[in-house]
Amino acid sequence: MDLHIKDQLFIVGGASSGLGRAVAIRLLEEGASVIGVARGVDALKEMETKFAGRFQYVAADITTPIALAEIIEMIGERQVHGALVNAGGPPAKMIMETTPEDWDAAYHKLLRWKVPFVQALIPPMKNVSYGRILFLESQSVKQPIENLVLSNSLRMAVVGFAKTLSREVAGTGINVNVIGPGSHDTAAIERLYKKKSEQTGLTEAEVRQAAIRNIPAGALGQADDFAQLAAWLLSPVSRYVTGQVYLVDGGSTAGV
Repeated sequence: MDLHIKDQLFIVGGASSGLGRAVAIRLLEEGASVIGVARGVDALKEMETKFAGRFQYVAADITTPIALAEIIEMIGERQVHGALVNAGGPPAKMIMETTPEDWDAAYHKLLRWKVPFVQALIPPMKNVSYGRILFLESQSVKQPIENLVLSNSLRMAVVGFAKTLSREVAGTGINVNVIGPGSHDTAAIERLYKKKSEQTGLTEAEVRQAAIRNIPAGALGQADDFAQLAAWLLSPVSRYVTGQVYLVDGGSTAGV
């Protein structure tokens, strides 16, 4: 399918690894240009070389005001067609293990920075009557995940924010959606296996295999497969889709 994104410009958070990197590469392979934001400088430089002239990067923590200022400066007068709003998640903890400081940090990491980030993108998108905002969150927005109380709680707030935004900009050509990955074969999942290993005494490999057995599809997701749906949601062909939450979880969410 032609996504009609050749020569379009996208901002991708977490572009140096995992799902963010896979989405950035998928967009680039479709002929788009990407501003990648992440702290993994070596990986960003590698992408800059491979996709010369179409990939630029901001080597910074996307959750900081400094990063937003650098992104805006790099955009300049160009039109941004879409953004993957994405950063890493908080540590794996149970409720009684958390501190007020953990909650403050999770608020800033999962919600707070996304508000000014989106506020900076919406006005120029409105000016051209087009834009795609896609929040990369988690399966936990539909079904809480064990040992991830911080993520379970704050990512649901992001969904409320995204749903409200989608209605406020409805009819302007701007679509706002949420994509929630389940267990994927990326480094991010390892913190859950490590936590479960500490709780049960099983090895991380044993925990991993037990987790896979609980996925109806019988395997961990692959970042490239996830990127296919993300790229579609960021493209013009998703014209009639907004305010929705899409899970990519191998069928592991039990809710209807």
